[in-house]
Order: sequence, then C-alpha cells, then structure tokens
Amino acid sequence: MTTLKQQISKVQSGEISSESLVQSALDRIGAAQHLKAYLSILPEYALEKARDLDKRRNAGEKLGPLAGTPIAVKDNIVISSGKTTCASRILENFESPYDAAVVERLIAAGAIPVGKTNLDEFAMGSTSETSAFGAPINPIDPTIIPGGSSGGSAVAVASGTVPLSLGSDTGGSIRQPAACCGIVGMKPTYGRVSRYGLVAYASSLDQIGPFARTVEDSALLLNTLCGHDLRDNTSSTQVVPDFTAKIGEGLKGKTIGIPKECFGEGLDKEVEATVRAALAACEREGAKIVEVTLPSLKYAVATYYVIATAEASANLARYDGVRYTIRTPAPKNLYELYAKTRSEGFGPEVKKRILLGTYVLSSGFYDAYYMQAQKVRRVITDDYAKAFTLCDVVAMPTLPAPPSKVGEVFQDPMAMYLQDIYTVAVNLAGLPGLSLPVGKAGGLPAGLQLIGRPFEETELFQISAGVEKLVAM
Repeated sequence: MTTLKQQISKVQSGEISSESLVQSALDRIGAAQHLKAYLSILPEYALEKARDLDKRRNAGEKLGPLAGTPIAVKDNIVISSGKTTCASRILENFESPYDAAVVERLIAAGAIPVGKTNLDEFAMGSTSETSAFGAPINPIDPTIIPGGSSGGSAVAVASGTVPLSLGSDTGGSIRQPAACCGIVGMKPTYGRVSRYGLVAYASSLDQIGPFARTVEDSALLLNTLCGHDLRDNTSSTQVVPDFTAKIGEGLKGKTIGIPKECFGEGLDKEVEATVRAALAACEREGAKIVEVTLPSLKYAVATYYVIATAEASANLARYDGVRYTIRTPAPKNLYELYAKTRSEGFGPEVKKRILLGTYVLSSGFYDAYYMQAQKVRRVITDDYAKAFTLCDVVAMPTLPAPPSKVGEVFQDPMAMYLQDIYTVAVNLAGLPGLSLPVGKAGGLPAGLQLIGRPFEETELFQISAGVEKLVAM
C-alpha cells in the first residue's frame, strides 16, 4: 500500500498527476455521500488548483511538501470558494471573501481542499448530532456516533475519501472523533496554529489540528499548519521544528505518566483494559511508567463549560441578521430583527450555551462563576506542570467509554458533557494532545490520549508513533 509520503513523492517527480489524485478523491466522496461527512464539495475549485499544480511541475517548478494531496476542511474554517456554514441555519448562505491562514498554508504546500466537512453546529457538541444538516455517519458502525464536534472530518479520513483533514478542537473536538472512528487526531499547543479564518466558538480554547490515518501523516500535516501569523494576536512566535524528526526513535528512556484520577470510577472496564494493555506494551519496549496526580481534573468539565459558554456568548453576538447571516422576514423593529433571526437561525444546543454563557457573565454572577473558573483553570494548568516534572507525556483514555449509540446522549444531556472528562483539561491548560487507536472495547474503537508539554509536539509524535507501532503488531 502506498504511503502518503510515497504518494507525495510521486506527484513531485511527475509519476502521477495532482489532477488524477483529486479526481479520485472526488469520486470517492461521491460514492460515500450517504455518510454525510461533507456539507459541500469543491470540484471546480479543487481541479483548477490541481491542474495549476501539474502545470507548475511540468514547467520545472519544485512543488511543496504536500504536493497534490486532497484534504477535507471542517466547515467552520473559511475558504474563499463555496460556503462556510458552521452546520448552522444562521450561516447557511454565507460565502467567505478570504481564505483562513491554514488554508493559505495548505495551498502553498501543494495540498488541495476538496470539500467542507460536517460538524456539530458552531462546533458545540461531542457527537456531531447538533448539525442543522443531519449528523455524519460513523463508517465503522452506523449505529454509533462519529464523535464531535469535528465528526465529518474524522469520517472523511476513516472512510478513505481523503488521506488528511482539518478539524478544530475546543474541548476534545478532534481527539474524540478520532477515538470514535479509529484514526489519529491531534490538537497542537494553543497558539501553534493561527486561528485567523476559524469561526470562533471559545477563543481562548479553540485550536485547529490534523486528522490522519497514521501518526507520521499527522505530523507531516502539522509541519505545514504551524507558524506565526500577525493576524492572530495569540499566534506563537516559537520556532516550528520538523515534527517528523524523531518518529522512529522509539520509546526507550521515555517516561509516561498515568494519572490515578483517570483510572477509577466512571471508566468503562473494557476501555481501561485496552488502554492498560497498550501501556504495558510500552513498558516492555523500554518506556518507564509512573503514577502522577491531577487532583483538579474533577473540576475540569464544570470549569470548561463556564469559560467556553461565556466566550461563545460574546463571540456569537455578531450573528444578528444585519450583516452576513440569514434574516427573519419582515421584522417590525430592530429588536424583533435580532430576536427572531437568532431564534430561527440557531439550534437548541447553541441557544443553550449562549444562555448559559450570558448568565455567567451577567452582573452579580461574573465573579462567582467566570472569575472562579479562570482561577481553577490556573490550578489545572499548574497540576499538569507538576506532573510533567515526573514524566515526558501524560497518558489516559480519550473517552471514558466506547462510542455511544446514535441519539443516546440526548436522552441525558449531562452524558454528552461528561464525555469530555478526559479532553477538556488539555484545552484549559493549552497543551498538545493526540488520540490514537489502541484496540477495541466492546467491539468498538478505543483511543489512547497522550498529552505533551507546551510546544513539545516533536516528542509527543515520537512517543505516539512508538505506541502506534506496538499496537499495530
């Protein structure tokens, strides 16, 4: 089977054309429409980019590191072709006049966006079932969720329509779908990747990252995405290394920390057994396994849903029917224009989070909720920093149980929020995290989450690739 690196090399050498790769991807997308992974497809745009790439290569120009690679982009990341809907009725006709920073970087590297993928509305959810246009279907088992909010991006890769896709991760929205669909999903350190052109949900938590079938492919894509961007005030000026540099160096001499708080009450026994088996294999390979403690982890979900909803309330105030959203017909006055447009345009989960966020920011409650949550966020960050004095990475399950059945979490809304128990703290602390498949639990995919120190993605990829090699044996 041809690897992604081999395929890119063939495009660069002229052995195969970018146009043929893009056309094949478009054909696969057409054949997999029933999975609802894509909200829109960009055939004319993608084929034009591919033909241009082939012309440049034929003229002797050296092509970029992702030459000719078809890629899917989550539909909350803008592209100056087609629509960006965020899976919401309120933006169903919005067309962006510009490309997101990551899209600019992809095109410069020779990657070719072929479609925009389905998601939870405004990335609010962990099942992809809040999409206004119908939920994507997990290709492994149509009766289970594909995870969220980047469910469409995960399905696009897991179903083989594209080798790579982009998602965004605010509280686990890349790592959770990766675990549900049996692929690799990675959230970089906050600030590593520019958020310019990412439709904001919670600005201090959002981060764009890659989906891929392998750890190496994920690192290859991240190489392209990272770098300082003056248009994003939170964009890091850290030097961007080659994230693939240490892949293959193995696990010997590495220390993996296991938080005792993550292996107790609430964790499914089969998930625990699968994850522990992978960690035991790491130990046999020369890694050292140590116990660490994250005492503030129990407060992470509550803290996250205060901070994230507060920021969502502020960010989504711009969708008012005046500029680029749908507009309610024949409003009687300005108040009715605002109220009816938002009521008709937003779905129930988005409305719920806006209301909660507005409440925690309101007079009399700001100090009691929002400020307290920010203080707990600092404690969570400090707990991770202490853990990293004892280990190179922290390891835990990505999800506390096998993927839920479709529709199940809406019978108990708290169940959806508690799925985030292992992932949200990584966003609160701004750390890099990666989920990779390590086996089955109850016949369904189980993911291991590895969490690295800030800006230590190279080491995180090295250790993740070492684990991947063991579980594939």
